[in-house]
Amino acid sequence: MLDPNYSLDVPQGFDDSDAETGVHPIACKLFPGETAADAFRKAHEWLREQDVRLVDVSWSHMDDEDQPYWLSVYFVFELDPEEP
Repeated sequence: MLDPNYSLDVPQGFDDSDAETGVHPIACKLFPGETAADAFRKAHEWLREQDVRLVDVSWSHMDDEDQPYWLSVYFVFELDPEEP
């Protein structure tokens, strides 16, 4: 069961199948790290515990920060099609 505080509300009948508009509800979570490997490890640990499908990732580097490497993980929730 997904915590409703962490899910996307999509109106009943929402249709995102129009390839021209490219509308797809997704979520993003940020993982800071002291090294790129550290950020990736944190993301891996979090993702293996979630019922989500990875859509995309992006990297950022911020100089003069304690954790300068940032991995942004974009995902969609894998909802049970049988649940209302």
